[in-house]
Amino acid sequence: MAIYEKSVRRLMRDMVYDFGLQDGQSFVRQQAIDWFSQHYPKIKKGTVTAHLIRLSVNAPSRLHYTPKLGEDDLFFQIDSNHFRLYDSKQDPSPIYSVANGTMLQNAEVVEEGVELGISTEFAYESDLRDYLAKNLQIIEPGLRLYEEEGITGVEFPVGGRFIDILAVDSKNDFVVIELKVSRGYDRVIGQLLRYMAWIQKNQADSEQKIRGVIIARKISEDLMLACSLMQNVKLFEYELALSLKQINPINNEIQ
Repeated sequence: MAIYEKSVRRLMRDMVYDFGLQDGQSFVRQQAIDWFSQHYPKIKKGTVTAHLIRLSVNAPSRLHYTPKLGEDDLFFQIDSNHFRLYDSKQDPSPIYSVANGTMLQNAEVVEEGVELGISTEFAYESDLRDYLAKNLQIIEPGLRLYEEEGITGVEFPVGGRFIDILAVDSKNDFVVIELKVSRGYDRVIGQLLRYMAWIQKNQADSEQKIRGVIIARKISEDLMLACSLMQNVKLFEYELALSLKQINPINNEIQ
């Protein structure tokens, strides 16, 4: 439900008009945040950033927000901070959820692998994330995925990075969930706390509390020690289960 009479998607087009953007002219993410802060202060910073991604035809993460065919093709993302108007004559075709089911996963593997030097095991993290996003109650009863104006808490943008899952509990408090498919080392706590602080500063209302959850295949002793004095961070280990169903081939006899 829109906070104002117009949805954020429509307000983005008003912003473009106010900016007087011409073909090829770019703007930075902070300009959009400042424009909304001045004209529509109830719209949170994270919501603005997420809509920039949703409306960017070449942003792989837009698939999390189910872009509408022909309606959400407004921007072209130059880099993590710069955007320009989409040029249908020169730019590649927009990315849609129906285009390729593996497109987002592959893009994330490449992007994250280049930045952090991790293995392609990260591909499994997206599977874990998508499963948990649909089954948050296994973490905690009453937990639900954050949603606002078509933006969900899956890969929620926070200052150029992305929270794996942003959820809301039964008290309407935020829960930041960070996933690690391998071992959860103590350095992940710094990442989680940074995300929690960003949500507290830019997305949460004054009465909302912020908690954190780390889910890994194996929680290291260093991480357990690092979190031992933190009452607002919970640790979970996950286990994978596999079942097989035998399929008998059809026996077609040649007459």
